Amino acid sequence: MNTRFRDRHDAGQALAEALSHYRQTPDLLVLALPRGGVPVAWEVAQALDAELDVLVVRKIGVPWQPEVAMGAIAGNGVRVMHDDMIRSLRIPQDEIDAIVRDETMELERRETTYRGHRPPLRIKNRTVIVVDDGLATGATMQAAVKALRAQSPARIVVAVPVSPPDTADDMARVADDVVCLMQPPGFAAVGQWYQRFDQTSDEEVQELLGLSAS
Repeated sequence: MNTRFRDRHDAGQALAEALSHYRQTPDLLVLALPRGGVPVAWEVAQALDAELDVLVVRKIGVPWQPEVAMGAIAGNGVRVMHDDMIRSLRIPQDEIDAIVRDETMELERRETTYRGHRPPLRIKNRTVIVVDDGLATGATMQAAVKALRAQSPARIVVAVPVSPPDTADDMARVADDVVCLMQPPGFAAVGQWYQRFDQTSDEEVQELLGLSAS
């Protein structure tokens, strides 16, 4: 497969097919990385008849190019940083600290917005499929896996529609299974593999989570 997806829902349906062997897994949990991972994960959870929830992770972007991740944070103080990149770009520590502070505030805001009064995630001894709309550097997904691993799941599956080959290889070293539909050698950005790649809104995230819970 080396074609573009129509949108995130189309990508989620294709990803669900590749994950169909997990459908009979007891107590299966599908976790989306918001916001863009939620429409993809919703399709996966529907197809696999699994519980859907979100795991909020925030990218720590390079100061002058925020879309490029030099690291990521998750809850409970989990942080994954690309130290080689930071050294090569000579990014001052005070700038990194300022970005981490801002992103921690945004992480907490999104936790409140998306999860509200939901009970804490129940991870222990469960198979968890972690879904995003694609990987670039993989920093946010690595932070997600690190945060989950501390809660003793039975198995962590990273599932994405598209990723650079080297990032997918990195994921295979931290997850128990990686399902990735496309690993194109000419990868430049996740959005290039979608015909429609509009930003997912908070309202859409809340709507899909509400539909899943109903």
